[in-house]
Amino acid sequence: MSDEEPIKLNDDTQELLDEVNRLYPTNVFVQFHGKKSGYVRHDQTEQMNLPGGLFITVTDLTEPNYTASHELLHLLMVLRGFPEIFFELSLGTKELDEQMMIMATDLYNVVAHRVVVSEQRKHNLINERIEQEYLKGILHTLTDEGEKADDERTLRLLTVLDALVFYGDHLPKYEDQLKQHYPLALTAAKKLYAKITEKPVDSPFGMRRMVVKLFRLFDEQMQDWGLPKLNNNEFTTLSPVLSKRQLRLHVDQLYDIYHSGMDSRETGRKAYVGLAKGDHQNSFVISAPKGDYSSNDMLKFYHESVETLLKNLNVPFIVRE
Repeated sequence: MSDEEPIKLNDDTQELLDEVNRLYPTNVFVQFHGKKSGYVRHDQTEQMNLPGGLFITVTDLTEPNYTASHELLHLLMVLRGFPEIFFELSLGTKELDEQMMIMATDLYNVVAHRVVVSEQRKHNLINERIEQEYLKGILHTLTDEGEKADDERTLRLLTVLDALVFYGDHLPKYEDQLKQHYPLALTAAKKLYAKITEKPVDSPFGMRRMVVKLFRLFDEQMQDWGLPKLNNNEFTTLSPVLSKRQLRLHVDQLYDIYHSGMDSRETGRKAYVGLAKGDHQNSFVISAPKGDYSSNDMLKFYHESVETLLKNLNVPFIVRE
């Protein structure tokens, strides 16, 4: 623990923790351990499932209530049935998989932060001091853009795009500083931000639609810069959000199942991906048995109801109201 006085959650953060505990199957605890860096970033917490419940540890004490409330709101979104992402495919190396998972999570979080940051602002958990510390966190994370393109372009774009969501209507106070350090990233991020804020993220379906859209828009920007696409529409599994009617349909009415070319992370065997016909997003992964699936096996999958297949595969899905 820090040598300073024990940290106490403020009323708004305590209320969030209480709400999470009403919904979470076991107990959720928030604890603090670390020092003050003087800046705020969204990687200043750790989660661990231990006997007794889920422990959220705030690892930087610069703004403990902001950081704790941010993590609790992410958890609350999941508990309220907003879609999650899963990583069931492998590109062949652990390093490449980890890189892809980090970037996919960052993109997913950009969309989730439209909800999280809005709630924090509603409860006065973000003020001008925290905004300035957030900017310090960006400057600590990124190097300045140079005249030549470098390997940090993707990270700059992800970070600056997230900053636009964080600042929202308060951006004019910080835009000049962002432009001074990251002009190219800021220009690209503003273009993406305009498109991902055209519709609200006010439901699980709305969030899923926006995550899929951002995956696609981000790949388009990568190609504009002459960089390889991330292909998160195939690599990353995103929880299906389906109506009761859709759950009763045959699989072949909603999904195309095809061999992805990637392997299952769990089994190391061939993996088949269920792409939603509507938005071409990875909605589930089927790992091949030892050997492969026959054409009859595949037909069997297609002729099952969507609900039966998803339950048999233990795929979490959300029923759309």
